[in-house]
Amino acid sequence: MERRALDNLSIKGKKIIGRPVLFNAESENLGGFVEIIAPNAFSEHLASSELDVKALYEHDRKLLLGRTTSGTLIITGDNQGLLVEIDPPDTQTARDLLVSIERGDISGMSFGFITEVDEWDYSRDPALRTVIKAKLLEVTVTSDPAYKQTDVQVAQRSLSQHQTNHNLNHKFHLELMELI
Repeated sequence: MERRALDNLSIKGKKIIGRPVLFNAESENLGGFVEIIAPNAFSEHLASSELDVKALYEHDRKLLLGRTTSGTLIITGDNQGLLVEIDPPDTQTARDLLVSIERGDISGMSFGFITEVDEWDYSRDPALRTVIKAKLLEVTVTSDPAYKQTDVQVAQRSLSQHQTNHNLNHKFHLELMELI
């Protein structure tokens, strides 16, 4: 699973609203390449009857804030990206999180995904990866919306794998296992 993070979060009543994914926005350098998420990259997966995206706090599966299957996580898309609305549980963790968001201590969103189809442009430096089709696995509220070192390591492995496949003239399909 790959993770990316953005700084875009607010509170509406007792719901957490955020934009974890921006379309056509170039990422920071992820270790030899930058990345863009195509506007329809998650469309097929989000329309799937098997959709089960989780909203987490700090990528911790034990700190579940909402879930699409229970209706406590609603994901919508527009021309800018994906927008989420999380109806967190009445737990101490969620109450503390709401206070931290209201204070401005926590303002970031992140997302975890598995790439199914991507394209690479090596004519620029750093190379550009465009995620064409992917499965969204999680959205996360985070205090640190910068790219994590583990994300860069996963991304670097995907770049190496693609270059290997590209050199062998194979069609590139990348799936990453969850690292947690």
